[in-house]
Amino acid sequence: MSIPIATPRKVYYQMTEDFLHYVWKFQKFSTTFLNSTTNELINIERVGTHNFNSGPDFFNAQLLINNQLWAGNVEIHIKSSDWYAHRHENDIAYDNVILHVVWEFDAEVFRKDNTTIPTLELKSIIDSKLLENYRKLLNRKEQWIPCEKDFAKVDDFVFNNWLERLYIERLKQKSILIEEELKKSNNHWERVLFKLLFKNFGLKVNGESFYSIANSFDYDLLFKINDVMSFEALLFGQAGLLDPDLENAYFKTMKEKYDFLKHKHQLDNNRVIKSKYFRLRPPNFPTLRLSQFATLYKDKSSLFSKILEIKCIEDYYDLFAISASSYWDSHFNFGVSSFKRKKNLTKAFIDLLLINTIIPVLFSYGKYTGKDNSEELLKLAATIFSEKNNIIKKFNELRPSSTNGLHSQALLQLKNEYCNQKKCLKCVIGNAILNH
Repeated sequence: MSIPIATPRKVYYQMTEDFLHYVWKFQKFSTTFLNSTTNELINIERVGTHNFNSGPDFFNAQLLINNQLWAGNVEIHIKSSDWYAHRHENDIAYDNVILHVVWEFDAEVFRKDNTTIPTLELKSIIDSKLLENYRKLLNRKEQWIPCEKDFAKVDDFVFNNWLERLYIERLKQKSILIEEELKKSNNHWERVLFKLLFKNFGLKVNGESFYSIANSFDYDLLFKINDVMSFEALLFGQAGLLDPDLENAYFKTMKEKYDFLKHKHQLDNNRVIKSKYFRLRPPNFPTLRLSQFATLYKDKSSLFSKILEIKCIEDYYDLFAISASSYWDSHFNFGVSSFKRKKNLTKAFIDLLLINTIIPVLFSYGKYTGKDNSEELLKLAATIFSEKNNIIKKFNELRPSSTNGLHSQALLQLKNEYCNQKKCLKCVIGNAILNH
């Protein structure tokens, strides 16, 4: 048996193995009088189970080859010589391959006993319209998303159902961090909610900073602090906002309280990520968000238990109807006066907390207790206003896409996990366009 020498590869319309997987899985080719490259008659009984890990691409396929039933695996490549380029001839995981499916046949492939593995070449039998749509879709490099020109043409029913599935997918993705926190806290849901709420009070810019602050002291310390000012001082101190010396009475009070707590509880903030002010609107300054969070947690003990009892969105707005401490009525930063106004949590900010923290935590709790609450959470997300950002704005320009929080979260998932990575073949919208 001779192994072909690797030669420079031509580009075939950006052909990818992912596309060939799709073609095989859904049999997007002529299956009438199907023949191998050596004229063996092939009838497909089962295409097999798609394998997304290492090993052959499809497990447990069933094929009739020259009227003899074969059961085994199917491997897919762009060129048949890729079998040797990937060194499958030396891998026992590929001993049970019964069919080699390729875009272009350029070399025979042999088993260890020197028998030939039948090869099916797709190039001449693939659905021509599908191939044309695929080329158009994947060759649009200059566009914001690959299907930009056809995005509005997808049926509304198909589109909206896909958004619901994307939203559940996003919740599952967010539940990974929640499950990690549960393990660390021995399934203490109040602790987990505390950390994740703290993280999301920092929004996108300061989320990691606030998360590091939440991890810099023990949750039980909350129950050893008797007043809001001391808890506020703890948060400011751990955030490093009390490090400089300022000639300001409120600042000095905060610093004294923090120094006492730091000494008493052996606090350390060396691993805390510094918070940012750059390009933030004053209402989102770390000072205000930390003060608001302190007020929330000194007024609302057992917050997770209260959330489990809530039945409608108005109850959430009531629960989070808190404001920063009175000093911040006329300040956005230490020692810098501003017009006087109560610094409340806005409904828009509470909506973000619901989308990014409360609903994902409740989704994970449903999984933890074995109770499917996804329908209930879909309805809750649909009552929240859509997020406003550049991604949502662009989708809405392509077609009216987002009217609520469910839609906006689903579209973020679509853009980040599918469009940006050109996973059109795994996207319902991409599939609809390909098969148009």
